[in-house]
Amino acid sequence: MLRKILSYFIPVNILKRDSAISQRLEVTLNNGKLVLDSKNTNYSYGSLQRILRKGLQYIGFERIRGFNNVLVLGVAGGSVIKTLADDIGFKGTITGVEIDPKVIALANTYFGLDKVENCNVIITDAFEYVLKCTEKYDLIIIDIFKDTIMPNFLFEEFFIQRVNNMLNVNGFILFNTMTLTEKDKERNVRYRQAFNENFSVRMYPKVEDHNELFTIKKLG
Repeated sequence: MLRKILSYFIPVNILKRDSAISQRLEVTLNNGKLVLDSKNTNYSYGSLQRILRKGLQYIGFERIRGFNNVLVLGVAGGSVIKTLADDIGFKGTITGVEIDPKVIALANTYFGLDKVENCNVIITDAFEYVLKCTEKYDLIIIDIFKDTIMPNFLFEEFFIQRVNNMLNVNGFILFNTMTLTEKDKERNVRYRQAFNENFSVRMYPKVEDHNELFTIKKLG
């Protein structure tokens, strides 16, 4: 109880763990709530949860409740999965893809990710999963970072087209990006230009300072 009270004044560290993939992972009590952070940014249950929740609001909670299946590329602590299950009341199938088994272990232990009954987490590389996947989804959430760095493959035409092919008609992509430099902003402009008239693309800049969200609807 004392640590919880103290966390309203200063963040209280609960656990620090090194990871070969994510480098440094920290579970912290902040304003009475547990969050998962990397060395330089929030991974789950802090600003990131607010960011992705806004993106889901842009798509529409009622619309999402009507979807059958959701794919989450980049699970981390699972905050967006908990938002889908607990806040939105999504009852369809959630598939989570996460490369780092240590972050999933923390998600299960501290955030109850394994208690989400309609979610299946696969420990694998997102690029490999997309390359081999034959399923189609109504919503694909892309939230892949190594600390503050986004892998280049997310913005390559091959990966973009593979993800587009995995999306059902009238389905959505929610893509969380970080724009720390002018090059990042230019990269995002090029990303938007990769979609043809069969897609409706919207950009939401400066969501929680340095994050820029994309919502992409497949029209046909």
